[in-house]
Amino acid sequence: MDGRGTPDPTEHSLWRPLRLLQAAMDGDIARVYAERHVHELKPSFVLELLRLHARGPMTITELAQSVQRTHSAVSQKVAAMRAAGWVRTTAGADARSKKVMLTAKAARITGQMAAEWRATEAAVAEIEAEIPYPLSQVVTDIEQALQRKSFHDRIAEKLASDPDWT
Repeated sequence: MDGRGTPDPTEHSLWRPLRLLQAAMDGDIARVYAERHVHELKPSFVLELLRLHARGPMTITELAQSVQRTHSAVSQKVAAMRAAGWVRTTAGADARSKKVMLTAKAARITGQMAAEWRATEAAVAEIEAEIPYPLSQVVTDIEQALQRKSFHDRIAEKLASDPDWT
């Protein structure tokens, strides 16, 4: 209840534990980098940095498509990676596009980033082998459920019977 006696719907969340778990795991990855004295490298940057290393300079649109994220999300991430010195941008083929490329600072540690990626994937596989229902299977099962009925449709259906919404 808040100060007005109104129940707080955010007190209950099925998604929050998953988000907190992901944040804790990312925190552990960040600790690995800090122990190696690699500063200002967020675990959330590594996918894009390794993709640029493997495929070379790309526009933000190309990078977004290659990592299956929105242009807006990747544009924001590129700005943060540029501010931290991991990438630089140059004008693209037209005035609206930018080419993103690794800096020398990033290029020097791509081997370490790739090693961490492999180690992280191996650690996740190890965890999945220890639990009765692997997260990768959970994801597949949720994707199949969403093919049967979209998340949007499920939410809209619930909202249709909620007096606070209607």
